[in-house]
Order: sequence, then structure tokens, then C-alpha cells
Amino acid sequence: MEMEKTATEGSAGRRGRGASGGAAARRASRSGGGPGQQQFYINRKIGEYEVLDEEGLALIEANADILLEEIGIEFRDDAEALDMWRKAGADVRGERVHFPKGLCRSLLKTAPSVFTQHARNPERSVQIGGKAAVFAPVYGPPFVRDLNGERRYATIQDFENFVKMAYMAPSIHHSGGTLCEPVDIPVNKRHLDMVYAHMLYSDKPFMGSVTAPERAQDTVDMCKILFGAEFVDQHCVVINLINANSPMVFDDTMLGAAKIYARNNQACIISPFILAGAMSPVTIAGTLTQILAEVLAGAAFTQLVRPGAPVLFGTFAASISMQSGAPTFGTPEPSLVSYGAAQLARRLGLPFRTGGSLCGSKVPDAQAAHESSSTLNMTLLAGTNFVLHSAGWLEGGLVSSYEKFMIDVDQLGMMQKMAEGIDLSEKAQAMDAIREVGPGSHYLGCAHTQANFQTAFYRSSLADNNSYEQWQIEGEKRIEARANDLCRKWLDSYQAPHLDEGINDQLREFIVRKKESMPDAFT
Repeated sequence: MEMEKTATEGSAGRRGRGASGGAAARRASRSGGGPGQQQFYINRKIGEYEVLDEEGLALIEANADILLEEIGIEFRDDAEALDMWRKAGADVRGERVHFPKGLCRSLLKTAPSVFTQHARNPERSVQIGGKAAVFAPVYGPPFVRDLNGERRYATIQDFENFVKMAYMAPSIHHSGGTLCEPVDIPVNKRHLDMVYAHMLYSDKPFMGSVTAPERAQDTVDMCKILFGAEFVDQHCVVINLINANSPMVFDDTMLGAAKIYARNNQACIISPFILAGAMSPVTIAGTLTQILAEVLAGAAFTQLVRPGAPVLFGTFAASISMQSGAPTFGTPEPSLVSYGAAQLARRLGLPFRTGGSLCGSKVPDAQAAHESSSTLNMTLLAGTNFVLHSAGWLEGGLVSSYEKFMIDVDQLGMMQKMAEGIDLSEKAQAMDAIREVGPGSHYLGCAHTQANFQTAFYRSSLADNNSYEQWQIEGEKRIEARANDLCRKWLDSYQAPHLDEGINDQLREFIVRKKESMPDAFT
């Protein structure tokens, strides 16, 4: 399954140091992209690209209201959830809930449009909503493609490596969640090691476990150790992914996790998992109607659990090959779905999640690059607030790739620069340079260029723009090889952020106690 800043308790984290020396260091310096040069979450200075006018938005909203009232949404195997809806005024027939027009929107009036997810290092806390955009890594793959080129099942060491890489990556603002699925640890215990890795190896904000309600509770309990119970009750410190089982179903696993997090005032991303043509209609308008209805029902449910609990309007949208049934990425239709869903989210006043660096390619090749860049560019222009799968996604989400992660991080740096928009300050107007150079000369040696050339343009830390001869001298390396080299340097130079030893001891004791309380289970 795809699965207001204040200081937090504990010591502030120390930033990791990156590799130094040579051309690589110079490239990193010029791009603002080396480890240790962390960037804050994006505050977009560019507008949102919108594909629907008022008439189109109103039509989809009206159709979603019809779906909610006449067809309904199933809340499966959760008698408590059904009883809560019944008391709220919904028409509950068996496990299917029919919603009177306006009920869900009325409940969502208590949901915040903007909130802060706090990190243990206050400098790393992020805003969710408004003009903010937060990049988080890949989520959910059971396989990795490692630095030796092997596709294999992921281990806890791989998971820890990806946490370290996300911590060091300057253009990733969030540690993410299930960066890969460590299959060498029992299913019922691995969430403890994953959450602990986020807490130990990074000081950026992170996501919680949703694979069972008790695992969500373990996440909350560990957060209470890290941040303090009172702080957790009053502030968002963890965000989690609640997938609708599209079409039009929420199952007991997702509902159970959502109840745990919402009751503890932690953020839920209500995110229909859409492969259009299989899990929604083949049309964009039909898919948007279903997405809106599912999000309305799921997000409103969090407000039944605890009014004011933070919640996001999410969607994961892809199309399928009508010949093979395989998911496809980087195509026009999912982009239009995401653009439209972003508009619907803004009209609801909810933060929005979609997109990432998605592709169906098996290796980090040209297909991976163009599908990922198409998706990522749309993600930024849509006005997305929380971007899951920003780096490392390969093979339709089955694989977390070390090399693809590094290539994607470079692209995220470009998106961060793009989001700054056009600087119209006196310095940026460059009238002094224009006057100095005059007709027929060049700007290379003028004072303005000399003063600003280091920060004037984004410069990739991976792309090769040298001459053919220089490329030959340096070993004729493709970008995948350069990404491999850089990744190894990052992991070799990683230094963990400081974590209070007393808190660390409590976390380890909690994990040992929980693991000893149950036998291993691998299903």
C-alpha cells in the first residue's frame, strides 16, 4: 500500500557534513546542493496553474454530493465509525454511509487550513498548507536497487541508509515514512525500527505507521517520549498516510490508524489511491468526482474523532495501460487530475498532497527521467503542499533506488529555485550592469556579474555540461554512475544529529519491551 513554530523538547540537531574538495564540492557549492547546506521548506512565489473554471468546479462538487448522498461510502468492519456517522446525522445502511448534502463540508470547518509539523530540531519544522511546499522521499517499496546494481528485497540497513540520505539532502525537507519495507524484520515489529530510525538518524519531521491501529499507537507513544506527552497533544509532530480503498471504501486498518492519529491531534493525509480505469472511471471528470467524495468522507471523519485535528486532501493519481493493465506515469491525464484536485482542495480550505518523482521505468534511465520530471513539474505548479515520493521512486513504486534518489534530489533543488519566482529587487533589475556594458559588449566581466555569478543560476551537482573531451578524461560517466559515486560519498560522510541520550535510552527500552510482548509474525 502506498502507503506556528515553537521549540520542542530535547536538544537541537547538528547538521550532517558533506564530502569536500575538488569539482564535486565546487558544484555543490554553486548549486546550493551539498550536504550541510540545508534548505527550508518552499514558500512558493509563483502562482498555481488551474485547469478548471468556476463552472467546472461547481459541476464536480455537485456530482460528488450526489455520489455521497445516493451511492455512499463504505466504512468496513468498524462499528465505532458507523455509530459516529449515525450520531452525526448520516444515513447508515449496513456498512454503507450516505451523507446528507453539506454534512461533510460542515464538519470540515474545524480542520486547519495551515498547520506546523514540528521536528525535534525546531529549525527543521515545516508548514503544511498555504504557499508552503514540503518534499518528502519515496514511500512503500518492498525492493531496492542498490549501489551494486542489484534489485533485491529491502533490509533495515537500506531503510537506515535512505533516512540518512534524506537527512543530508538539502532539497528534501521531510524524512518521510516507509522509505522501503525492511523485510528482514518481522511484519509486526518492523514499524518500531522504522520510526526509531527516523528519530535517531534524522532531525527532520517524519511519518508514522498505519499498517495496524496498534502500530499507529506505538508511533504516538514513541513521539511522546521524543517530544513530551503534553506537547504531542497540542502540536502536530507526525503525519501519516490514510489511503481510501478506492472505489469508495475505507477499511478497518486505515480507519483504525486514522482514529489513533486524529484522537492524538496528529495529521492524516486522506488519500484515494487511484489507478484510473481500474479504481476510478477512465475520464478525468469522473475520477475527480470520486476523489472529492472519498476525501470529503475520510477527512470529515477525522473531525468526528477530534474537531481541529489536522487533515490533508490527498490523492495519488495514475492511469493504466488499457492493453496490459499496468500503471503508467508522466502522462497527461493524471496531471490534469492532480491540477483539478488541487483546486478542489483549495476550495475546501485543506492542505493538498499529490505527485512526486513517479515513473514506471525499471532503472534510472531516460524513461525514468522524463516521467519523473513531468510529474514533478506538475506537482509544483499545482500548488501541492506535501509531496510524497519526491525522490527514489522506481518501477511503479515497487523499488527504492539509491541512484534515482540522488538524481531526484538534484531535480528537487531546481524546483526549489523555480518556486522562488522572479526577483524584482533593485539588484535583480541589473540596471547598473546594463548601463556599464552598453551596446555590443558582454556581461562576463562587469561588476554586477562578478558580484552575483556564484548564486545567479542553479547549477546541478550531477549533470555534466563540460566538453566531450573533458567528459572522456573524467571516465565517460553517465549520470547514474555520477549519482552512484555521490551517494557513496554521502553515506561515508554521514554524521548523526545529536539526540539526548536519556531520550534515546527510553526509546530503546520501549522498543525492547514492545518486541518482547509478542511473537514474531511475517504475514
